[in-house]
Amino acid sequence: MLKYFLYFIAAAIVIGLLVGGFHLFRVAQKNKKEMSQYSEKEVVNVKPLGKVLVIYYSLTGHTKDIAERIKKFTNADMYEIKTLEKIDAKPYFYMQVKKQLKDKNFPKLEGEMPRIDNYDIIFVGAPVWWYTIATPGFSFLEQMDFKGKKVVPFSTQGSNYGSFFEDFAKYAKNAKILESASFNNMPEKYDDQVDNKIASWLNRL
Repeated sequence: MLKYFLYFIAAAIVIGLLVGGFHLFRVAQKNKKEMSQYSEKEVVNVKPLGKVLVIYYSLTGHTKDIAERIKKFTNADMYEIKTLEKIDAKPYFYMQVKKQLKDKNFPKLEGEMPRIDNYDIIFVGAPVWWYTIATPGFSFLEQMDFKGKKVVPFSTQGSNYGSFFEDFAKYAKNAKILESASFNNMPEKYDDQVDNKIASWLNRL
């Protein structure tokens, strides 16, 4: 009996690895296809957007990287969303997040909300957790009033942004939402193409 149980466990592990490997392959192919659109020539000129503020939450650094690239093109000011208690991506992390989303009990934030009166356009970015906005991003949106400002949401994710932008529109109080953008987490070899994607996006706003 134990022998068959071990066979079952081994088979489940092998199937899981195969499924995971196939998913990663599909994501890599999708990324390659998307980035090919931005590899022809470098976009060097970005139209003026006025005074810009980039607001972001980042756990692993991917969203911070995109935020800093936006800053590079727009000479923006930056505001980082920080949680009162440190969040660690430990094994139980995703179960905690799922419960927070279910209960709508989002993390408490550190510091005051940014002052936005003097800005013409505001970018707001966060990673995707459980196919929606990372819970610290929800915390921020619950507290923030955009007062009729132009707001541009952006996401970072492994492969699927889910309902991120629909949920953002529901929670972003008094925001005039402009064209959003999503960014898969990619290796360094795509750095130039990611810059081109951002520049092209900014020029459409």
